Amino acid sequence: MRRPTAWLLLIVAIVFSAVLTYPYLSLDIDNSRLDVRDSLHYSVLVVHIFTATVALVLGPLQFIPKVRARKRIHRTLGRVYLLAGVLPSAVATIPVAMWSGRTLTQIGLTTAAVLWLITGGLAYRAARRRDFSAHRAWMMRNYALTFLAVTSRILIPVFLLLQIPIPFGGTDAGSNADRATSMIPIGQTLGWIINLIVVEFLIRRASARRKPPSRPDLHAEDKATR
Repeated sequence: MRRPTAWLLLIVAIVFSAVLTYPYLSLDIDNSRLDVRDSLHYSVLVVHIFTATVALVLGPLQFIPKVRARKRIHRTLGRVYLLAGVLPSAVATIPVAMWSGRTLTQIGLTTAAVLWLITGGLAYRAARRRDFSAHRAWMMRNYALTFLAVTSRILIPVFLLLQIPIPFGGTDAGSNADRATSMIPIGQTLGWIINLIVVEFLIRRASARRKPPSRPDLHAEDKATR
């Protein structure tokens, strides 16, 4: 990941984090953007949102060269990212998804949460083994899942703008609010899939660039000329 890309991700993460957390700063259940049944549901939702914000903002810092060069800072930020961001947010994602009552949300977000935990664990293990190339690749995959918070909210207005038909509602302009609500599970599922596809492409492209060019087998050529 290039330095300008990391800085752009950081700016986008900060802006989206401010928008996403604002209704929950007062800890007033009546301001919740999602329907919640009781205080327990609301508390889990708040934990999910605020810890996801920690991961969303700290993630890009892991890819900035000046931060990576300071190993102690990089290591500390990475641990905070995983332990105070990814881990609690992923765990809280599962009940939030189950309480949604939407099958696609339950499947999509639960799958994303499990992958979020797995990629975080693999990134940590690679760092412990000092396999920094694998660590970087797993961290990129992990942040792709973190960035779902942004991508899912970008896809929905794009779908509305393109008037993509969905099986959950009509396509007339008067039903845009209902269509947006119906598209949330689709955005939540497609968001992390698209992110992982893009990141996997970037990882493979970077790996191909680092791979040294293959050298011809001189012994084989020598034998062929005899």
